[in-house]
Amino acid sequence: MINIRKSVMLATLMIAGINIVQAQDAKPEDTEVYTPVPKVVSTPELTIAPPSDAIILFDGKNLDQWVMTEDRSKPAAWTVANKVFTVNKKSGNIETKESFGNYQLHLEWRVPANITGKGQGRGNSGLFLASIGKGDAGYELQILDSYKNDTYTNGQAASIYKQFVPLAKPNP
Repeated sequence: MINIRKSVMLATLMIAGINIVQAQDAKPEDTEVYTPVPKVVSTPELTIAPPSDAIILFDGKNLDQWVMTEDRSKPAAWTVANKVFTVNKKSGNIETKESFGNYQLHLEWRVPANITGKGQGRGNSGLFLASIGKGDAGYELQILDSYKNDTYTNGQAASIYKQFVPLAKPNP
């Protein structure tokens, strides 16, 4: 007599195994989408104070709220100058000291002044949300110079990288 519950579980595991193998064999372009194309939106330059209950993770002066992802006992080793912090690729990723579960996020970024690349090669970075480990684990909120720069829509600025197309495309 065959135990039906075990048979169903085995079949489910076999199907999941096939999907994992297929995902591992996929080429990056297999996950790129080009529609829908978000509408371009412009916003006036506006500076307002953060809400009174906001936790300021970068004040333009230091990275005191950040640590190295590979070794949380080490302070963040990225460069801070002129009220901006800049990725130091040699040092690795950084993450906040504090964990957040339910939050509103306000994010501002600058792209390099003299960009020569195109597509994903123009000021490409990201902010990982719901991280599940070191490195690039979690959902990536794409940071990219998408202005007059065609790339796949699920990889442009404000997308959840290769998961969701943003609702709008910012125009400086």
